[in-house]
Amino acid sequence: MLPSHQASHDVRSAFQREFATPRIWATRAVVVGAAAVAGLTVVGFTWLAESALALFLGMAAHAWWLPLLWTPLCCGAIVWLTRRYAAGAGGSGIPQVVAALDPALSGGRRPRLVSLRLSIAKIWLTTGGLLAGLSLGREGPSVQIAAGVMLTARRWLPRHSGVSAHALLVAGGAAGIAAAFNTPLAGVMFAIEELSRVPEQRNSGLIVAGIVLAGLIAVSFYGNGTHFGIIRPGPIGLPLLWPGLLVTLLTGLAGGLFARLLLASLGGQSPDAPTRWRKRYPVRFAIGCGLAVAVIGVLTAGATYGSGNEATRGLLDSNAAIPGAFALFKFVATWLTAWSGVPAGIFAPSLSIGAAMGHDVALLTGYHLGAALVALGMVGFLAAATQAPLTACIIVMEMVDGHSMVLSLMASAVIASTISRVLAPPLYGALATMQLPARWVRTAGQA
Repeated sequence: MLPSHQASHDVRSAFQREFATPRIWATRAVVVGAAAVAGLTVVGFTWLAESALALFLGMAAHAWWLPLLWTPLCCGAIVWLTRRYAAGAGGSGIPQVVAALDPALSGGRRPRLVSLRLSIAKIWLTTGGLLAGLSLGREGPSVQIAAGVMLTARRWLPRHSGVSAHALLVAGGAAGIAAAFNTPLAGVMFAIEELSRVPEQRNSGLIVAGIVLAGLIAVSFYGNGTHFGIIRPGPIGLPLLWPGLLVTLLTGLAGGLFARLLLASLGGQSPDAPTRWRKRYPVRFAIGCGLAVAVIGVLTAGATYGSGNEATRGLLDSNAAIPGAFALFKFVATWLTAWSGVPAGIFAPSLSIGAAMGHDVALLTGYHLGAALVALGMVGFLAAATQAPLTACIIVMEMVDGHSMVLSLMASAVIASTISRVLAPPLYGALATMQLPARWVRTAGQA
């Protein structure tokens, strides 16, 4: 005997509800269409950003001293434009999406955090940052860009569609990760781990389909290859244990320190002179940060400019010619870039910092299969910086085709993230709280 709730299930009415209702098909068409547009937007943004970085690197190769003038001036201009015309486009972009998902956010405030206008501004401002040679990634900005595109689709949804703004923001943010990294599975995990706080059972399948579709859009343009090629870690066994544990501990500490440093710098609560200068003269402060980033770039022969993807790829292939202390230089350059106030993501720089730390441990310990330690460094630092271990593990696994290392990557991500939690609160949650002034949020009685 079937339980009553199963026995009463009417197949005919269920079929009509799922397949013969125009409103359902219209809802699906809008969500899937918006996901496709979001994926295409991120693909276009990727091309634009990488072209801008290539142009800068060409200029720097032609005249090594040019970044000492170009980078600080561009940094100051970007901060001025951001503060004057698109304040909501500053920073990574992920905190804005997380803040926009807050159910206590009062009406009319969400467009100040996520909108189509901010998505367009984010594309050009982040591209400008790479054209300036700043140490930043495009993946965090892609989250805000895709979320803005998806949220705009809400106006075309049928009435009583059941798809809320929350669902569209989750789908858009995750689609941004999926399309930026060419990793659809990581996009789904990012939605679960970082964005979705209130699962919507009725439309969960449609939302996941939208996320995967955005990732497949990227695959159709860039092919089904992995972002950093295919890693060859060799046999995974006991010889990896101690070097791998050392990489995990070091990246957990460094990633936690990085998150703490970002929160202290961007929070603006410290009484020190740089914080006061940043509040009073934000454009001048940005010019100073840009000059410091340019000096670091010159000292490292250009290795720290941009996202760091080339350095990461070279380290995985064991043929990178990076300078000594690259991890430290990239760490500082990325922190200064974020502190300057330009729209900037930290995912790609975090991967390059972790990769360099794994490479350094391989040299220190004499471990002959350095690619394995590089991959563990990537996942360890990213997991520690973001405190999103599952997302970090799947991103790295999909980017390097590291399925043979899945248990090692997962262990490294969990341990590094745990160490980081001792040093700092979750980065994006804390930054999202900074995006929400008290007057933006309803009081408990009003809610």
